[in-house]
Amino acid sequence: MASDPFTLDFAALRTLRLVYAHESFSRAAETLGVTQSTISYTMTRLREVFSDPLFVRQGAGMVPTERCSEIVAQAGELIDRFETLTAQRKFDPADASVEIGLSCNYYERVTILPQVVRILRREAPGIKLKVISSSAQGKQQLLRSESDILIGPIRIEDSGYYRRSLLREEYVCIMDPSNPLAQAPLSIESFVKAPQVVVNYGGSFRSRVLAVVEAAGHAPNTVMEVPSPADLPDLLAQTDMIATVPTRIGQMFEGAVASVPCPFSTDFPIDLYWTARTHVSAPHMWLRSKIAEAAARISA
Repeated sequence: MASDPFTLDFAALRTLRLVYAHESFSRAAETLGVTQSTISYTMTRLREVFSDPLFVRQGAGMVPTERCSEIVAQAGELIDRFETLTAQRKFDPADASVEIGLSCNYYERVTILPQVVRILRREAPGIKLKVISSSAQGKQQLLRSESDILIGPIRIEDSGYYRRSLLREEYVCIMDPSNPLAQAPLSIESFVKAPQVVVNYGGSFRSRVLAVVEAAGHAPNTVMEVPSPADLPDLLAQTDMIATVPTRIGQMFEGAVASVPCPFSTDFPIDLYWTARTHVSAPHMWLRSKIAEAAARISA
C-alpha cells in the first residue's frame, strides 16, 4: 500500500528533481549540502508514495522510469511556483548580502563581467558572485541550480527558461603581424587553407564560425585545438597559424596580433538566461538589469 502523499514536502520534490538532473545520489547530496544517506531516505519515501522505483540501474549509471520523468516535469512546475511565492521582494543593493551563481565562458568573463564587477563594488558590495565555466553545460547548470544566471552565445528554446538579449558579435581572424595573410583582406580560399588554431570549448557546443564554414561546404585546416582563446597571442607568435575569435576578443589582443575581417558572415547574439526559480527574486532582477546595463555600454 502506498504511503500518504501528503507526507511529502517541497524539499522531497526538490531532491527528486536534483537526482533526476544529476542522475546521481552523490551529486544531488553535494548540491544540497546533505549526506548521501539523507538522499537515499528521501528517495525511499518518494518510491513508496508514487509506487514506482523512479530510477533503474543501467550499466554503471541509473536512468529514470517513465513515471519518474512525468513526476519531475509536473513537480518542477510546483517548485518553481512556490519559489516565486517565497522570493525576496524588497531589496536594497547597498545593504544586500547574497550569493548569486553565474555561468559563462572566457568571452563573457573578459568583456561583460569586468563592467558588472565595477557596478557591484560601487552599488552592492555585499553581493558575492560565484562564477563557473559553462562550456556546453550552461542549460543543465541552470536546471541543476548550479548557477542562477547563464550568459553566452546559445539558444534555449525549452519552456521554463527566460531570455534577454545583451549584444551581438561577429568574428575576426587574428595572426602574427608578420604573417603574409595580415597584409590584405582574407579570401575564403586563403582562410580554408591557412593552418588554424581552433577554440573548442568541449561538449556539444560549437562556435558559430565553425557551423557557418561547414554549412558553406568547407572545413578549416585545423592544426591545433585549445579550450580557450586566452593564450592565442603566444601560440600564434612567430608562426604561420591563424585563429578566428569574436571581434571584441581580437580588440583585446591588439598590439600582439594582427586582425583582419573573417571572410564568412558570422553575426551571432550574446544572451542572458535564467529560470522561473529566480524570475521574480529582487536581487536577481537587479543583477540582471545591471548585466544588461554593462552590455549596453560595451555595445555603445
